[in-house]
Amino acid sequence: MRVRRVQPARYGLFILAAIWILLILPLSAMAAPYAAYVIDARTGEVLHSRNADTRLHPASLTKMMTLYIAFEAIKRGEISLDSKVKITSHAASEPPSKLGLKSGQTISLRYLIRAAAVKSANDAATAIGEAIEGSEAKFARRMNRTAKALGMTNTTFKNAHGLTESGHMSTAHDMTIMGRHLLYDHPEYYNLFSRITADAGVRKVSHTNRRFLGSYKGADGIKTGYTRAAGFNLTASAERGNERVIVTVFGGTSTSARNAKVTELMDLGFRRAPSRAPLNKPSKPVYADVEDTPGASGGAGKVIRLVGAVTTSKRPTLRPGHQPQVVVATAEVPQATSPILNSDITAALKEAQQTAPPVVAEAPAPTPEPAAEAETLLASVSVRPTLRPSSAASLVETAAVKQVTPKAPPAPEVITRVSTSGGRHWGVNVGRYPSRYAAEKVLLKTALSEISTLDGSLRKVVRRPQGFDANFLGMTRETADLACRRLVARNVNCFMIGPSS
Repeated sequence: MRVRRVQPARYGLFILAAIWILLILPLSAMAAPYAAYVIDARTGEVLHSRNADTRLHPASLTKMMTLYIAFEAIKRGEISLDSKVKITSHAASEPPSKLGLKSGQTISLRYLIRAAAVKSANDAATAIGEAIEGSEAKFARRMNRTAKALGMTNTTFKNAHGLTESGHMSTAHDMTIMGRHLLYDHPEYYNLFSRITADAGVRKVSHTNRRFLGSYKGADGIKTGYTRAAGFNLTASAERGNERVIVTVFGGTSTSARNAKVTELMDLGFRRAPSRAPLNKPSKPVYADVEDTPGASGGAGKVIRLVGAVTTSKRPTLRPGHQPQVVVATAEVPQATSPILNSDITAALKEAQQTAPPVVAEAPAPTPEPAAEAETLLASVSVRPTLRPSSAASLVETAAVKQVTPKAPPAPEVITRVSTSGGRHWGVNVGRYPSRYAAEKVLLKTALSEISTLDGSLRKVVRRPQGFDANFLGMTRETADLACRRLVARNVNCFMIGPSS
């Protein structure tokens, strides 16, 4: 039996063919995992889903969260569009796509936002995070807190830009939620995501999604993303008539293939979405005891609490025909903490008094009837529910024991009374402001308008790298919670400060 010998030259051909396959074939042959999610933006109804809860690399879709937090920080007064941001060496060293910022350079926040939204610049995204929280690690922790508050349960952020990093993962479902919140929570900034070009301060930049924006009717955003590990990602939104659809695709094999898939899913969404549907906007995030994801960026998680707006009054309805009588002996007004504010006290006092009915002090009759005095006592304390007969009789009996000597109404007296005694370790924050004067002025105005719950608290301005925090301290948890709910109901930004904050 003869054994055929393979010529050595043929081994060389096999090796060359293998090398050609590995080096010459496009990267699309090793595509990232695919996922897709389609919703009716008006209602949040799911129109299509495939691998939507699979944790994958989000790439620059991450910048949607970076920009969401930036818009949130601007609304809360932590920073402004005109704030000057000094670029760190860390931000300047981020790899492309980038704006080309230099270490030590100063640039307005508005230009960083444009560069991150339109150009998808990594150096701009990092600079935004550092400007708001002081470091990218701290900003990542805030990103994770916000993600949890928004219901993005399968997302973990490690950086502000989305470049591949171990543990930095999200899903098509979560990124669609993120896009919907950008649309409805910050509509005044949403136009950024449809700009084909934008002035980024140092130069003009072009949109990374301009091909899809220019080719699909009604498209107006939102964000692209690409890394080798992620593939070509896109969260897109389009509006036609009364209908709006949001689509997220992970793992596209190329820009054109991704855009074609998004177009297909958009068309599917518009076919399945009803022509008329009620607008059910997503609820804004409420940061109530939300902790960081363990190990998200190193260090222990910090617990924060921000109470949402109160839609209805907590006070019970009075019986028909019963009108409460407000009896307040003295209006207590905190003193200004800075000589600069002395000229503002009178104006602030007038403004606060305009938000409530006139305060009237009335002396009781010389020989009050027990029942009448009890009713006056009820009205002077607060508006409470109707008591049961036994409770009312007890109150009348107690009130009858106390005899009040008639006096002339005392003249209003402006005093200050602050205290942090009694184990009161909670407080509330009513915003961050560019100057100490502005923070003190807001504290004074807020104290005057909400004197019933803030009386006895300590007004304190705390200097931060990004501005001056306006705080009321020395409160119980219950009092701080009540004060925040009442302030939020008046459209005043407020969140609670715990003992460990």
